[in-house]
Amino acid sequence: MQTENVNSLVRRLDLAVPLAQFEAEVEKRIQKLARTVKMHGFRPGKVPLKVVAQQHGSDVRQEVLGESVQKRFSEAAREQNLKVAGYPQIEAKPAEEGVQDMVFSAVFEVYPEVVLGDIGAMSLERPEVVVADADIEKTVQILRKQRVIYTPVERAAATGDQVNIDYHGTMDGVDFKGGQAMGYTLVVGEGHALKDFEDAIIGMSPDESKSFAMTFPDDYHAKELAGKAVNFEVKLNRVAEATLPAVDADFAKSLGVEDGDLEKMRAEIRKNVEREVNRRVQAQLKDQAMKLLVTAATLELPQALIEMEIERLQHHAAEEMSTRGMKMPASAFPASNFVAQAQQRVRLGLVLAELVQGNKLVADPDQVRKLVNEYAESYEQPEEVVAWYYSSPERLSEVEAIALEECVVDWVLGRAKVVDKAISFDELMGNV
Repeated sequence: MQTENVNSLVRRLDLAVPLAQFEAEVEKRIQKLARTVKMHGFRPGKVPLKVVAQQHGSDVRQEVLGESVQKRFSEAAREQNLKVAGYPQIEAKPAEEGVQDMVFSAVFEVYPEVVLGDIGAMSLERPEVVVADADIEKTVQILRKQRVIYTPVERAAATGDQVNIDYHGTMDGVDFKGGQAMGYTLVVGEGHALKDFEDAIIGMSPDESKSFAMTFPDDYHAKELAGKAVNFEVKLNRVAEATLPAVDADFAKSLGVEDGDLEKMRAEIRKNVEREVNRRVQAQLKDQAMKLLVTAATLELPQALIEMEIERLQHHAAEEMSTRGMKMPASAFPASNFVAQAQQRVRLGLVLAELVQGNKLVADPDQVRKLVNEYAESYEQPEEVVAWYYSSPERLSEVEAIALEECVVDWVLGRAKVVDKAISFDELMGNV
């Protein structure tokens, strides 16, 4: 069996399935099926072979043929050391006179050659962040806001208040989707509603109703409303004022510091903050390293792998919508929406595979254990979390994959030009 190069990635291979061998396997399976098949008018195991063949022969032949062709293709690919990308397209060929074989043509793609450019000529930035006492205090304030208590008040609504409202929106006198709600709760000023909508609520008192006009932004996510003028009728049901908890022993206990010691609380917060800072620094380094590798590499992308990745992304999008209570089939998401992302993911995957294999990079067990310990640190019973990871090969393999990615990042950092760049805590955390 000779492989024909259709182009740089596409190959064509003829496969022969001996007819006698095929028929023998079909007969064998029909005999096996006859021992268990149930058919009206016959006792189990007593159905004549001829009747079984009439009823199930077509399905059996298709099953045997598919398995036989796939087996021959796998054998040929292994014999010729072909790295097949995706699945082959197989078609039957006309039988040649005097040949007792069934012949098929398999067209498929192979994995490309990956050429990695000069990493040493490229550079990336390593963020340097110092966690100051002021950053810890900012974190304390964030934790206070997360534990805010709202108390009903009899006064006009102001920024920072929690309000409960009924609203009814119309466009040209007609209701529009998402424009109506009863008993809707929001905190004025947090940006969960449009600013013009929130501004209209400020100054309203409990049981007061109000009508106002507003225009949706041109870049509003619901395209049918973007840039459109609408009218709202709003009734304010309740106003509640925010009260932040005091930074005292009870507050410390709510954060898991059993004796309520505030210094211990701040030390624990600092530890968690520094862990998060390190995680974000590593994430930025990883992102830069992966982009650098993709930029440096030269390779062709097999269309079969891109199509498989698009399908995965479609299914992932459907699953995401399902978690939000909206069941949609994967086919509802146009493949064209995922082409660029799929190409990028396939390119990175091929580059990483070549880099890992070519440089014999492996996830060190000590490195894996270190990662597991870091994950477990944020739990009350870390030893139970460690045991949970190591009790499942599947869960542990996920950590091993992350450890291997760290090996790749270290490999890049050891070759590229690394420029240390001081940035603020707020910049790293996305607070600016």
